[in-house]
Amino acid sequence: MRLHPAESRIRRLAKETPAEFMLFDLLSLGGKSLAHKPLSERRQALEKFHAKQREPGLLLSPAAHDLKTALGWLKRSGGALDGVIAKRLDQPYRPGERAMIKVKQQRTADCVVGGFRYAEKKHEVGSLLLGLFDDFGLLHHVGFTSAIAAKDRPTLTEELEKLIQPPGFTGRAPGGPSRWATARSAAWEPLKPELVAEVRYDQVTGRRFRHGTGFLRWRPDKPVEACRYDQLAVTPPYELAQIFAPSD
Repeated sequence: MRLHPAESRIRRLAKETPAEFMLFDLLSLGGKSLAHKPLSERRQALEKFHAKQREPGLLLSPAAHDLKTALGWLKRSGGALDGVIAKRLDQPYRPGERAMIKVKQQRTADCVVGGFRYAEKKHEVGSLLLGLFDDFGLLHHVGFTSAIAAKDRPTLTEELEKLIQPPGFTGRAPGGPSRWATARSAAWEPLKPELVAEVRYDQVTGRRFRHGTGFLRWRPDKPVEACRYDQLAVTPPYELAQIFAPSD
């Protein structure tokens, strides 16, 4: 909503949805470079810098040296909290290198296949559209998986085409408004809700998978009615507030 609006609208949106800036490293201070310093020293300088500030929108990323605390953060991840970053304390800043490890939870969910999209240049399945039921029995689109082996696509396409039947999703459907939506985003085939797929996911944002999921297996033993939202691990807002609260 902040892309190229009028100045008056920018001021209104800034009050309604204020931006926040998360500090996680300090490479220069007062014209003096700290990039060659080890992370342990840069972190100390960053904490001192942040302690002097009085800006409510300037936040300091939490950090811990003990594994137990980090595992506690990781356990809560999967919703608005993406994961945990692990860095070596004795290393200088290394620009252009991936000198860290991003650790994410890998969770699984059983989803109804409510539709599919054809591949861009072939008349075969390109991705499966996944759905979960809410408490009112509505099937909502929650994401997709395109991790389908090439050798399986022709046979799977034939099976899916036999199940084509509207509406596919009775709640939120694919192809909704999005900055990244294209004409192809709205082109999908609805399916009769009979297939259940187990997929691997790492994060949920806005009641849907933030990234594409990994296909694990079909679940012919699972009734579609059992594929509900309550499977998903979502971080409640109050837990996030605890994670990012200033330490004593």
